[in-house]
Amino acid sequence: MSPWLDIIWLDVTLRLMLAIALGAVIGYQRERASKAAGLRTHTLISLGAAVFTVVSIFGFSGAVDPSRVAAGVVAGVGFIGAGVIFRGMGGDRVAGLTTAASIWASAAVGLAAGAGMWLVAIIAGLATVGILLVPRVRG
Repeated sequence: MSPWLDIIWLDVTLRLMLAIALGAVIGYQRERASKAAGLRTHTLISLGAAVFTVVSIFGFSGAVDPSRVAAGVVAGVGFIGAGVIFRGMGGDRVAGLTTAASIWASAAVGLAAGAGMWLVAIIAGLATVGILLVPRVRG
């Protein structure tokens, strides 16, 4: 194996590990808050988005536009997020919006990690957790 391939695989491995770590941090917060989508869900979504991104960048030798893959991930994850949104009894209360948004943010973190945008992924992941830690304001 050539040194060039070793460098690519190391880079790809680090990108995926970053997506796993940041998705897990976001998911851990959701798990601690007893939400429907927790550690495993957020970690898998972040990892999946990173894998799709890495494959689109390295796997198709320039034959695929990576931005099209990102658009597909965003749309697909939107359906997953919609699955955690529901109406309470009587239909006057909507629940799960923050968890849906955290799923969407986890996918974005995974996309950034998969694209090799380390700093963007880290800042977005930590900002997501920080926002989730802000106490709810009830009016």
